[in-house]
Amino acid sequence: MTPERLAIGLVVGNRGFFPGHLVETGRRDMLSALERAGFEVVALSPEETRYGAVESFAEAQRCAELFRRHEARVAGVVVTLPNFGDERAIADALRLSGLKVPVLVQATPDAPAAMGISHRRDSFCGKMSACNNLRQYGIPYSLTRQHTLAPEAPAFAADLAQFAATCRVVRGLRGLRVGSIGARPQAFNTVRYSEKILEAHGISVITLDLSEVLGRIARLGDDAAAVRAKLAAIRAYTSTDGTPEPALLKMAKLGAVLDAWMQEAAVGVSAIQCWTSLEENLGVVPCTLMSMMSDGLLSSACEVDVCGVIAMHALRCASGSPSALLDWNNNYGAEADKAVCFHCSNLPKHFFRSTKMDFQAIIAGTVGRENTFGTVVGRVKSGAMTFLRLSTDDASGALRGYVGEGRFTDDPLETFGGAGVVEIPQLEALLRFICQEGFEHHVAANFSTAAAAIADAARYLGWKLHRHPASPQAGAEGGGR
Repeated sequence: MTPERLAIGLVVGNRGFFPGHLVETGRRDMLSALERAGFEVVALSPEETRYGAVESFAEAQRCAELFRRHEARVAGVVVTLPNFGDERAIADALRLSGLKVPVLVQATPDAPAAMGISHRRDSFCGKMSACNNLRQYGIPYSLTRQHTLAPEAPAFAADLAQFAATCRVVRGLRGLRVGSIGARPQAFNTVRYSEKILEAHGISVITLDLSEVLGRIARLGDDAAAVRAKLAAIRAYTSTDGTPEPALLKMAKLGAVLDAWMQEAAVGVSAIQCWTSLEENLGVVPCTLMSMMSDGLLSSACEVDVCGVIAMHALRCASGSPSALLDWNNNYGAEADKAVCFHCSNLPKHFFRSTKMDFQAIIAGTVGRENTFGTVVGRVKSGAMTFLRLSTDDASGALRGYVGEGRFTDDPLETFGGAGVVEIPQLEALLRFICQEGFEHHVAANFSTAAAAIADAARYLGWKLHRHPASPQAGAEGGGR
């Protein structure tokens, strides 16, 4: 799956007594690098300012006005320093633009054989001054992993890929509307959260009572176009052999109602009550429908875990691929860095080697097997894994969490539902952190290596995020706050 194409603003720094030809070629090289990375670029032209750079306050104003005209499109800004640059003009351009987007600061290296007055850059030094002023202005920023790095360097291409993920997360989380469908199950105190803290972070929760869902289902005819279309989509999504036709029809009606409401309410992700109201009052589980939504990049979490689905969405934004919500569920023998992640399951098909529809084995004994059809089960495939948990903390008023990376393995496992073995460095330390800090047993997961981008985005979003394991080499760092 290909992530969305982003528009990036470009600020080219310049200081007049350094060689101008370096700015001219540096701007051209950076434009090429950004275009190779798949960005649309919003930048001053050489006709608008000298070399298309910013050095004076007047040029900063022109740059800011350009960015304001494209505010709806610009998801991030790259500041390039082909020479020392005027640090105040750079900060002025960003402040005057009013943009609240990620900013990546890059400096082009000098060549030891070209340090004379006609080719000397001093970007190494200028980057420190630029960052100092951005911090003074209260503008957060991101850094390349190497202090100086040429636009054409492969390492800079990797930094741009990570920065794009940071921009997608920030863009995707600001103004997010979460559909909360049904009440929190009584048995799940762990998914309690603060709507007010989320709202303070620009995330709105839109609620729908299950009585409204069941009422809409009751008024839907079996042959309604939306019902028949959803039934066909379910059959096309996974094997339904062994699932009774009445159960499939109930799922189709539930799916049609949820699709219509999400469109009406303009919500992009959802958290749905399952345990055990839908089983007792409708006679199916919503797992297949949630799996289908997540697989289509409309993340959906069970047990009304609103913070869980926000984490799923953040990972989806970073990677452009589906996310799942899992339980940290079992040890894997005596292997300290391995565990079993599991759900009943509503995992997206993207996570599995193969899938089939089944009944929910855990609660079938309570509500009857005939009322629990609709899970999507299988073995999770192997591959890189990024995990993320977010939670609201009423005591501090913070949106906090943790993020890290590991991998799903091919280790043997005999179980039911949707399950996989994960291997995570220093897992015991992570588990101790989760328990000491009182985090939930749910965790969002994604087939990606996106922890650095998530951690970077967290600074722009105001999240208090723990990186596991803490490592300065794990990705680009930032500053400004």
